[in-house]
Amino acid sequence: MITRFFSTSKPIHLVLVALYALIIFLFMRFGSISEGLNLKSILIQTGMYLVVFASISIFAFFVNKNNLTQRNSYKILFYALLIAIIPFSLQTNSILISNLFVLMALRRIFSLRNNLRVKKKLFDAAFWITLAAFFHFWAILFFALIFAALLLYSITQLKNWFIPITGFLTVVILYLSYAIISTNSFGDLFSFIDAIDYNYSPYNSLGLIIGMTIILSFTIWSTFYYLRSFKDKQKMHRASHVLVLYVAAVSIVIILISPSKNGSEFIFLFAPLSIIMANYIEGMSEKWFAEIFIWIMIVTPFAMLLF
Repeated sequence: MITRFFSTSKPIHLVLVALYALIIFLFMRFGSISEGLNLKSILIQTGMYLVVFASISIFAFFVNKNNLTQRNSYKILFYALLIAIIPFSLQTNSILISNLFVLMALRRIFSLRNNLRVKKKLFDAAFWITLAAFFHFWAILFFALIFAALLLYSITQLKNWFIPITGFLTVVILYLSYAIISTNSFGDLFSFIDAIDYNYSPYNSLGLIIGMTIILSFTIWSTFYYLRSFKDKQKMHRASHVLVLYVAAVSIVIILISPSKNGSEFIFLFAPLSIIMANYIEGMSEKWFAEIFIWIMIVTPFAMLLF
């Protein structure tokens, strides 16, 4: 049974999930690789897969570290399955890099729970989110999570609220310094700003429609349980679970307003959604239903190939 196999947390689970992600990655990238097969393209594609692998590893680390799920591998399983359902999420290099930086920021934001090295964590989180925004501008919205975490974790010192600004300015100064050295100018920071786009016609692809429908259905179902289970969570962890919902909300806003609606923007939603789904599976008393839940997600990508 899939649920029994992934009910523990072992290195083999990460290896299998990484291999599964590699298959999806190669499937999505085969065209671009085969069209220009040379050392440069191989290095680029290898680098981008390492970005995907690093994203999964960092995600697993901070979820375990902050007890956002029980000690199992459901979260990385769902992360890979969500990628498989919307494989277009792997096609844009800049968004993959941006998502990696966002996950590095989330690692620092969730670790604010223990109130240790708060200033360093706030600076790091702002630094990584600003870097993420250079690759996909609307990732800047994740900045709101830093201040949400300050409220949720009752970090009330006023000076802490200004530290994220220093993280932001550090990245901007580094960019300006690089621009001056390389181009003898201050560069153009405004060129990184993307317009808000409400045109959803690119989502008319049958593959995207099927994938989004499955994900939306499972999201509503599992989120309902997730909200209901808050009263059973340890009090010290409740704020972190509320923060997961905030991450999901910001990710949805980014999906709705991003200008490049080709499916790649969904990658931001997969981390919080994997946590929510993992909690849902953990709380199921009917293991046969949990098995069906996972198998539907496994079969869906293969069924989509028929259309």
